[in-house]
Amino acid sequence: MQIRDIVFSLIMVLSGFVLVYKLVYKYSPRDPVIVLSTVLLIGMIAAMLLSLNERLRKFEVELKEQERSLRISMHSVEEEVKDKVGDAVKKLGEVNEELLRRGYR
Repeated sequence: MQIRDIVFSLIMVLSGFVLVYKLVYKYSPRDPVIVLSTVLLIGMIAAMLLSLNERLRKFEVELKEQERSLRISMHSVEEEVKDKVGDAVKKLGEVNEELLRRGYR
């Protein structure tokens, strides 16, 4: 993880705790079910966001790998086409020279 992601995660967790504290003590400070459910809700939201961030990062890495692979393949095809076109031009030049020799005799 990058430092930015760690800082954002810490801020998210701290704000979650502040939110739980405010919710619990405003509505029902003595009800453990509300405390537990609120803590679990905030924790699951934080975990979901972090998981989504990791999935997006993996997707980005895979996309870069595929792009690099495609670029290498395109370069290979380009070289192959260049060689074949060069051979075809060479053969056409030879045929042209042969026809010119026959035409002038």
